[in-house]
Amino acid sequence: MSLTKKRKAAEAKVDKNKSYSLKEASSLVKEINCTKFDSSVDLHIRLGVDPKKADQQVRGTVSLPHGTGKTKKVLVLCTPDKEAAAKEAGADFVGLDEFITKIEGGWVDVDVIIATPSVMPKIGKLGKVLGPRNLMPNPKTGTVTNDVAAAVNEVKGGKIAFKVDKAGIVHASIGRVSFAADKIAENSHELLNAILKLKPSTAKGIYLKAVSMASSMSPGITLDTKSISN
Repeated sequence: MSLTKKRKAAEAKVDKNKSYSLKEASSLVKEINCTKFDSSVDLHIRLGVDPKKADQQVRGTVSLPHGTGKTKKVLVLCTPDKEAAAKEAGADFVGLDEFITKIEGGWVDVDVIIATPSVMPKIGKLGKVLGPRNLMPNPKTGTVTNDVAAAVNEVKGGKIAFKVDKAGIVHASIGRVSFAADKIAENSHELLNAILKLKPSTAKGIYLKAVSMASSMSPGITLDTKSISN
């Protein structure tokens, strides 16, 4: 596939033989953006883990200090006594049985699903639909809780969930190209620090193998993993 002039210009600005510092990459990713819309900025982190082993599943949540720049649609599945609190906190959808029926029919027009522990038995059957989309509520990510208002506020305020995939890579959006470079760097640092803290004790060798930063449709920027680890 032939490259556009903008893409060629962007490629020319990235030294493929160089590993950039987080500060350098955060400035460069803004310079090489070649879209007319406010592209997301993503980190792709290759870890030295074996995702097939249960004790090397790296997953968690982190609250980005400057948010993601995206307004997330939140569904709260709960009993009637929790509905008012969820709505007041800003949940986009609140209910239970009607949404379980909609999801069974293929509806998944949400970014995050929060549920109370008491309704989880009803939600369990939705695993085949929600699991592959990383939408299944989970206590480890704070999406199974009785304090639905706090959970909604955290998600709306910039809390994201991350999980290593089958290839041993964590993909996460940490902002937009319209963000100031220092805000992109600070969000990236927060995510990377959270992942470093979750290093499995059974993982051998180099944990942080490779990290790259890219905006939508732009070339990737290789980050210096040694400086990150230190």
